[in-house]
Amino acid sequence: MPTYRDEGVVLRTHHLGEADRIVTLLTRSHGKVRAVAKGVRRTSSKFGARLEPFMVADMQLVVGRSLDIITQAVTLGSYAPDIVGDYGRYTAAAAMVETADRLTDHDGSLQQYVLLIGALRSLARGEHAPTLTLDSYLLRALSIAGWAPSFDECAVTGAPGPHSAFSPQLGGMVAAEAAPPGTARLAPETVELLGALLAGDWERVDASSTGIRNAASAAVGAYVQFHLERGLRSLQHIERNTL
Repeated sequence: MPTYRDEGVVLRTHHLGEADRIVTLLTRSHGKVRAVAKGVRRTSSKFGARLEPFMVADMQLVVGRSLDIITQAVTLGSYAPDIVGDYGRYTAAAAMVETADRLTDHDGSLQQYVLLIGALRSLARGEHAPTLTLDSYLLRALSIAGWAPSFDECAVTGAPGPHSAFSPQLGGMVAAEAAPPGTARLAPETVELLGALLAGDWERVDASSTGIRNAASAAVGAYVQFHLERGLRSLQHIERNTL
């Protein structure tokens, strides 16, 4: 049977029988792959821990009829231990891999793969607040998928900002004359933070206040929910700080 090698990040796992596990991977070269890891739930397994969610591994796989089979796995990024031990990091990571699972398919996307790896690495290292890392990841992942939000100009008319009306269905910030009735209004500081999250301007992001972060997170959540057609289950578990 043909074999291939690829590196991938584990998005989720499911038990199969008494000792096996079905692993859903986002790989660098083969897109999203569902594969069986045989015997990994036994205590004698040599690579069971390498195939947990948030882990990145270099793998050898055998092509199967419906599911491929993982025969080897070498750890490339051991992010799970630093993530699962912290509730904030864990819930943010869960939302990230759920998003990646929803946005990718078997054709894959190298950009989505690289973005997810970088976000998990940053999360595991504690470089920024987990919610900020998550919100930045969500905006960038949606942008790669073709739903880039507009924060600097009107998403409808192209008129330069700043604008205060925020409409997820129209693509971001919109001018007053283009805003439907009842459109949410955002403070200038919130719009600036959203732009910084999308651009990866971490100096500006890390300097933001708690209240502005929460307002930006709410806007990101609304944007994600609209464009994914149904909300991410993991988002309801995210811890938000309050003033």
